[in-house]
Amino acid sequence: MDTRIVSLHSSRLAGTATGQPLSLRACVEMTLHNYFTHLDGTEVTNVYQLVLNEVEAPLLATVLQYTGGNQSKAAEILGLNRGTLRKKLKEHNLL
Repeated sequence: MDTRIVSLHSSRLAGTATGQPLSLRACVEMTLHNYFTHLDGTEVTNVYQLVLNEVEAPLLATVLQYTGGNQSKAAEILGLNRGTLRKKLKEHNLL
């Protein structure tokens, strides 16, 4: 599986004419389009898992930072059970 991901920093992204920040959805669409454009014929599989792995760790880290490290509050914000959150934090070496 090719794990090259072209990253776009949301702080530098802006909508076309409005200058408004792009939505998360638009950022993902642009990043995936860019990713597929730059494959240069390389066969790719498991894109779904690739995207989840790339998105989940910063999502968890950012929410945990937002809550000041409060895992119960982070789990509530994410809509996860606290045990599930802890498992995911360990998987991503965030504990």
